[in-house]
Amino acid sequence: MQKTYIPKKNEISNEWVLVDAKDKYIGRLATKIASILLGKNKPNFTPGVETGDFVIVINAADIKATGNKMEDKMYYHHTGYPSGIKSVSLEQQLTRHPERVIRSAVWGMLPHNKFGRSLIRKLKVYAGPEHQHAAQNPKVLD
Repeated sequence: MQKTYIPKKNEISNEWVLVDAKDKYIGRLATKIASILLGKNKPNFTPGVETGDFVIVINAADIKATGNKMEDKMYYHHTGYPSGIKSVSLEQQLTRHPERVIRSAVWGMLPHNKFGRSLIRKLKVYAGPEHQHAAQNPKVLD
C-alpha cells in the first residue's frame, strides 16, 4: 500500500509574492491570492499543511468591482451593544480602509478555523504603492 506524501517542515520553502491590485476585480484577485496562500500553485500542495507563500498586495485602494457593487455591497459589523449593527458600503470602505476590502474577500475563501487564521497572517495589504517588505525580495506576480 502506498502512503500519502506529507511535506516536512524543512522541505517547505515560503517565498514572498508581490501582487499589484491596480484596476483588478476584487473576486478574481481574491481567488488568486487565496490559492497562493494555501499553496495550491505548488507541486507539493497538501491540504492542512502550510505550503503557501507570503503575499504582499499593493494599490488596494485602486481595485474595481463589477455591476453596482460599489453602492450595493455592504460590510457589516456589530459593536456588541443592543441594536449595534453597523453597515458600510464598498465605496465607503475603499475610501476609509481599503486594506479591509481585500482582506475580507480573501478571508471568505480560506478555511474558517485555526489553519485559515494562520494563513491570513501571511497576507500583507497596503493601500498605496509603497510596502515595507523590500528586504524579502518579493517576486512580482503578473
